[in-house]
Amino acid sequence: MPRDPIPTWFFALVVVRQGDRFLLVHEAKHGQGWCVPAGRVEPGETLFDAALRETLEETGVPVVLDGVLRVEHSPRPEGTARVRVVFLAHPQADVPPKSVPDGESLEAKWFSLEDVHGLPLRGHDVIEILNYVSGGGPVYPLSMIAKEGATWRDA
Repeated sequence: MPRDPIPTWFFALVVVRQGDRFLLVHEAKHGQGWCVPAGRVEPGETLFDAALRETLEETGVPVVLDGVLRVEHSPRPEGTARVRVVFLAHPQADVPPKSVPDGESLEAKWFSLEDVHGLPLRGHDVIEILNYVSGGGPVYPLSMIAKEGATWRDA
């Protein structure tokens, strides 16, 4: 007997690191806290494309994805689910973060881990993620995420 599909939202989060500094976004929504660049994957968009797009929209800084830090799956009691993929990236070029508010964010800035501790963060997981990266947590290859049907030779 066929089952109904489970509505699932996909999100890309990006930890952008340059040396001992991290690029954070001062959000225009969600309580206006500071967070890593992040957003929902749009229809027809890959997780990679969403990560690059969201980072550029929110920070003004083009990035190169280096790897995957974590994949989170959160089923909800109401029958939906959320999947978050957390990427590690570095700046593609020496471009200053945006400083003029728009619909995507209020601003973006580089912070040391020590400076982040004094910021109003969107959630406790922001500092956990940055501590993980700073502490040398494993970074998995981007090939961990593949389009269904891709050959295994390319992994």
